[in-house]
Amino acid sequence: MNSQGTASTLSAEGISVWFGERQVLEDVNLVFPANQVTALIGPSGCGKSTFLRTLNRMHELIPGAGLAGKVLLDGTDIYDAGVDPVDVRLRVGMVFQKPNPFPTMSIKENVLSGLKLSNRKTSDAEGLVETALRRASIWNEVKDRLNDPAISLSGGQQQRLCIARSLAMEPQILLMDEPCSALDPGSTRRIEETILELSEDMTIVIVTHNMQQAQRVSSRTAFFLAEDGNPGQVVEFGETEQVFNQPIDLRTNDYVNGHFG
Repeated sequence: MNSQGTASTLSAEGISVWFGERQVLEDVNLVFPANQVTALIGPSGCGKSTFLRTLNRMHELIPGAGLAGKVLLDGTDIYDAGVDPVDVRLRVGMVFQKPNPFPTMSIKENVLSGLKLSNRKTSDAEGLVETALRRASIWNEVKDRLNDPAISLSGGQQQRLCIARSLAMEPQILLMDEPCSALDPGSTRRIEETILELSEDMTIVIVTHNMQQAQRVSSRTAFFLAEDGNPGQVVEFGETEQVFNQPIDLRTNDYVNGHFG
């Protein structure tokens, strides 16, 4: 696997997922190129967020979860017997739908919390905090109150703090599950600008219900759909411009033009 801090390639091969007896994803094959943003779109309940969690083994935290297939990070299957899921999650970071800073911790402590939880040492905590907050486009807003509680921040600031918390671990991949769905338009714009900046040296996969957002931030888009009680599948995957403007599948055309979903 790549050294930390450099973008990596990620690919899913034949991913199927079950929760108990219920199959929720079937035979998903996607390639996420380094230094690009890939958007996952589709109606609620089609398995986008579940698939996103397979990319760093987070779905394993759900009781009864089962998986078939491979997820290759720089050519190594993250599900191989000798691979530590904690190591995977250090390399493949996650930002969730709702901002979730640790409420009893300060802004600074939140940024460093991942290092602490994973027992990783740093010789320059101050520098790491500043770098992570700068990359998450929030340094100038918080630099004079790093010891204030994280919950004193606005919702948009809290989400950028959560991005900084992930970045402090120096992941090669960043997964984002609807990171703007709880935010106002101004905060959403700031997050989108941050995503584009980060993609210069990271690989990013984002789940979004916002079609305009997918077009603004991503270079590639995958359309997921679960029909008639069947597991979610990828209907179409390609360059974002093509998926939205010249889709091959009629169902993709109907979805991106708001005819259902």
